[in-house]
Amino acid sequence: MRDDFIGFGWAFPVGVDSTGGIAMSGGEQSIEQAIQLILRTYPGERPMRWQFGSFLRDRVFDGIGGDTPARISGDVQQALARWEPRIDVDDVDVTDDPDRPGLCYIDIHYTVKATNHPHNLVFPFYTIPDEGER
Repeated sequence: MRDDFIGFGWAFPVGVDSTGGIAMSGGEQSIEQAIQLILRTYPGERPMRWQFGSFLRDRVFDGIGGDTPARISGDVQQALARWEPRIDVDDVDVTDDPDRPGLCYIDIHYTVKATNHPHNLVFPFYTIPDEGER
């Protein structure tokens, strides 16, 4: 029952396995891949599912100062709540890398509903730094 809920399908990115067939992904690995797919897809990129994705890309030119981390967190939470029903998002932390201007880390804390196991995924995100951030 648990595996039925979590699912099994093509791996992301699409590739081949050791037998030359389509690489497959299942269980909690498929959830992590789905999260990355949602965050990397901008709404409108998929013709048959034009609302799918997140507006995270809108934050590229915002720099990492001010309220940008809160906006990034909100964008991530909203997209995952809509497009990934297998998880509950517990928290999204956005921190900048002091050594690399424009780079921030989106730390997504989530719980897999089928197993009730907590997980986290750190997603790197690059912005164009403001002049004052360099």
